[in-house]
Formats: sequence, C-alpha cells, structure tokens
Amino acid sequence: MSYRVCFVCTGNICRSPMAEAVFRARIAEAGLGGAVEVDSAGTGDWHVGEGADPRAVSVLEENGYALDHTARMFERSWFSRLDLVIALDAGHLRALRRLAPTDKEARMVRLLRSYAPAADGDLDVPDPYYGGRDGFEECLQLVEEASAGLLAAVRADMEGRVA
Repeated sequence: MSYRVCFVCTGNICRSPMAEAVFRARIAEAGLGGAVEVDSAGTGDWHVGEGADPRAVSVLEENGYALDHTARMFERSWFSRLDLVIALDAGHLRALRRLAPTDKEARMVRLLRSYAPAADGDLDVPDPYYGGRDGFEECLQLVEEASAGLLAAVRADMEGRVA
C-alpha cells in the first residue's frame, strides 16, 4: 500500500504543483517511486481544470523538474485516503484543519516549511501569483529547502508503520 502525500495551496496552479513536482523528483531519487504517491490540490475552485501557471512551469523546467498538471480542489473525503496533507501557508493550514472530519485527520495537515531546517519562524511559502518571475524562483527555493526534511519524515513514518 502506497504512502500518499498531497500538497495544498490556494488555486493549485503555483505553489502546490511546484511542491508536487519537486517532491516527486525527490521520491524518485530516493527510489521510493512505487511506495509514495504525490499529488496536489487547491483550497478553492478558481482554476479547476487549468494547467499550472506558465511561470511555475518555466521555473520548474529550467531547474530540471517535470510537471504534468491539471488544477483541482481539495475535497474533505480525501482525508480518508491520504497519509499527509502539506499546506503551503498558515491560511491553508487553518482551512484544511477546519475541513478535516476528525481531530486525527486534522493532525495530518502540516506546513511544508516546518520540514525546512533553515526556516526562521515564518513558515509560509509566499504566493507568487501576483508578482513577477522572482516570486516563482523564491517559491522553488523554499520548496526545495523543505523537501529533504519532508522526505526524511515520510521515510520515518513509513518505517514506523512497518515496524
């Protein structure tokens, strides 16, 4: 049975697809491609059915990441099939925890940057949508910084379930 991780931002066209692409690459590099499923969604339905923002796609491709993405909205029923829900900022964290059917499922929701060793107290990944390309580059940097810690946490959780 696969371990399932879903990244969540606002519209599922910038931050969460970037996090999905980066983490999927980390999972593949770690040889866990068959053991971990990676997905993303948004808290709202503004962009459902659309592809990722072209700026996000461009920054990802220039840094060696692949992304085949169609935006969708996170649904309450998904909690039952997920192991970890990763919010990209505190607003998403609150919205997802309110949406969770149980306290146990609410505890499955974590902030991505809580896995970044260099995070300085501000655990939000800023929304690059209304800015320029530099915001997307910063987003990628913050996602990459947290990915190793998240991978270690997922491995530990998977090992704990087997033990």
